[in-house]
Amino acid sequence: MSLITYQKLKKLFFKLDPETAHSVAGLGLRGVQYCPTAMRYFKNRYFVTHPMLTQEIFGRKFQNPVGVGAGFDKNAQYTTAMPTLGFGFTEIGTITPKPQAGNPKPRLFRLVEDRSIQNAMGFNNYGSYYALQQLKKLYFFDYPVGINIGKNKTTPEREALDDYEKLFKAFKDYGDYMVINISSPNTPGLRDLQNEAFIDAVFKMGKSITTKPILLKIAPDMSSEDALSLCKFAVDAGADGIIATNTTIDYSITDNPNKKDFGGISGELLKEKSYNLFKDIGKEFHDKTLLISVGGIDSAEEAYRRIKAGASLVQVFSLLIYEGPKLIKDINQGLIRLLKKDGYTHISQAIGADWK
Repeated sequence: MSLITYQKLKKLFFKLDPETAHSVAGLGLRGVQYCPTAMRYFKNRYFVTHPMLTQEIFGRKFQNPVGVGAGFDKNAQYTTAMPTLGFGFTEIGTITPKPQAGNPKPRLFRLVEDRSIQNAMGFNNYGSYYALQQLKKLYFFDYPVGINIGKNKTTPEREALDDYEKLFKAFKDYGDYMVINISSPNTPGLRDLQNEAFIDAVFKMGKSITTKPILLKIAPDMSSEDALSLCKFAVDAGADGIIATNTTIDYSITDNPNKKDFGGISGELLKEKSYNLFKDIGKEFHDKTLLISVGGIDSAEEAYRRIKAGASLVQVFSLLIYEGPKLIKDINQGLIRLLKKDGYTHISQAIGADWK
């Protein structure tokens, strides 16, 4: 698909309800997975790999640093197709122990003028057993996969640790890293788990079950001081990395008449809020743990800004909906250009460069 072709497709998609459009796109990706010719064609068109971008992380080769954020492939149904969109890695989920329908529809909204998305999905997914069966089919699939996990909506906060224990046990031998999601705004009480006692308990428990790297994903709606304290505690408790940030519930960032008073906002509206918090995290932790930046990344320049602030990897989701897979190709090709412009021979030299 050329950009103009995607823009034509987007006009059709945008005539559909956003969740329906996502499902239709997903069907297309599932179809591509069963057509080797299509897989090769699209991967050759969009997937960028270059010695300057290749990194060894968690014992795995990441051929480029741009991944798709959690929420795109909730049930590990499109995993094989992700390289055809240009992504260097994927993160499935959020997966809960038991299947759940999520919040009532409509729950996904486009803020077109803001190039943003507002979602109140509520961890809708088919549950851990289904996702596990999907991952078992990827035994010979050589591509980095993260697994994002969260508690069921009906699980009381006092029993949340049990849900994460079930998930660690289910996926302990699958994927390349795991992400503890306690930062989504769409599961009641979930963000209350962003406290030192729970983080200490969940990381100690997770480390006793799996040897896979475990990362913490945090929300953007906290002060820098609180975020730094939380990240430090997580790293001390055994976190192998930090992902910043999830969606925001700061509805003051837009006066768009189509915005809702519920759900989390992602996309261009989140860009500065996400960057500003990540910048503070990067300054403190770029040389202490692995950092992944996500939130409003819409260009090579923005991805590079996050890398120089301390990100080893970046993730894109909402802007893919507006720009199509050419965005991922442009980001990776642009990163090569920007690295060369600054005299770097490898991306590792630029990671945290703002603080060196």
